[in-house]
Amino acid sequence: MPSRDVHIQEAIDRAGFGPFQRRLFLLCGMTWAADAAEILLLSFALPGVTREFHLGPGAAGAVVTSTFAGMLVGAWFWGVTADRVGRRLGFQLTIAIFAVFGLASAFAPGPGWLAVLRALTGFGLGGALPLDFALFTEYLPSRDRGRWLVLLESWWAVGTVAAAGLALLLMPTLGWRWLLASSAAAAALVLWARLRVPESARYVLSRGDAERARELVDRVAAANGAPPVTQRLILPPGEGPTTAAGLLRGGLRRTTVLLWLVWLLIGFGYYGVFSWLPQIFAQEYGFLRSYQYVFFLALTQLPGYLSAAWLVERWGRKPVLASYLAVAAAATGIWAVAGSAPLVLTAAALMNFFTLGAWAALYAYTPESYPTQLRASGMGAASGFARIGAVAAPLAGGALLAASLPAALSAFAAAFLLAALVVIGYATETRGARLDDTVAEHGGSPGRAVAAR
Repeated sequence: MPSRDVHIQEAIDRAGFGPFQRRLFLLCGMTWAADAAEILLLSFALPGVTREFHLGPGAAGAVVTSTFAGMLVGAWFWGVTADRVGRRLGFQLTIAIFAVFGLASAFAPGPGWLAVLRALTGFGLGGALPLDFALFTEYLPSRDRGRWLVLLESWWAVGTVAAAGLALLLMPTLGWRWLLASSAAAAALVLWARLRVPESARYVLSRGDAERARELVDRVAAANGAPPVTQRLILPPGEGPTTAAGLLRGGLRRTTVLLWLVWLLIGFGYYGVFSWLPQIFAQEYGFLRSYQYVFFLALTQLPGYLSAAWLVERWGRKPVLASYLAVAAAATGIWAVAGSAPLVLTAAALMNFFTLGAWAALYAYTPESYPTQLRASGMGAASGFARIGAVAAPLAGGALLAASLPAALSAFAAAFLLAALVVIGYATETRGARLDDTVAEHGGSPGRAVAAR
């Protein structure tokens, strides 16, 4: 007979961090790297696509934008769906969708077909990204949760380096179709690995099945060498399903509007730069050297992630996010006025370092700001606003680049700076906060913080 009830976060904290979370980290990380590579491959392929189909800047921007348009729909659809049917099913379906249509896009006979197939690829990608973080967050103990969320985001740099490396090897020899097709094997491996991922115990509990939730937590404890749960996991106040409309009700409204704005701005700045980066360097430094430079810049992302992972638990989510965005804005502004290749590369490297560190902090902050009932919806909706920025950025970038490179870079720098100011003025620190499971338990208070343990 259980001696007392126990909150699921306490049960997960007792199970500790061990082999279970490390395996989940590897599985989610592989997915994250494959997602990053798939998203960026078209940007690396863009010079070849532009030449084969004789596209101008506007048409080329529309092809790139199609992926992000699909991601916008996918992020909103899969976020809401995962809060209704579970993380595990969505976790598997999203990767299957982007694997199939990502491969099909390599055989596109023209720019119209390429845009359609990339939009369908994006529909799967848009759901895969927020679901990874929702699931991983819900199995992490309170201690060092932010660090591990940032480290999961660092797999994006692994995918970026892989995509740049493949571009360096394949584009000068086999061309852009082989580059797009190269992601199929990785996606198939990730899909196979995802079949072994369990449902989120927190999600199961939030749906009212306390016994199954306890069994899932016991699996974590057994894998980590911890004792099983002997108490009944409590169902927090406010049991039962809610809807995505809850994101804009009560105290969650302020959190949601803040996050949507920050995701929109960082998405516009980041994807604005990276959608056109290979094209910019191809024009400035020649076709082959462009991929060498982009590969070098991708490597600078890893220390950006690692520095953010170290700081979010010592300094906090809010100061890391705000300061990294501000420095990214300054570096992009310097790039806009740089007059020499060494200064361009230095500024671009700093922009990469701090932009990806800011992304990492944002991916730690966002899932902590929502209760389990709305975590996937919140992540999906916020991610969707980044895709709105990503949809606008290639089109705006194409128009601004037609005028001048400094004009385009200045617009992207302004987006980073505005995002930093929004965080400074309105964000609430979540370092050390206990994850809530229901809207009622959350109490309508955004980012309720407690002392770090």
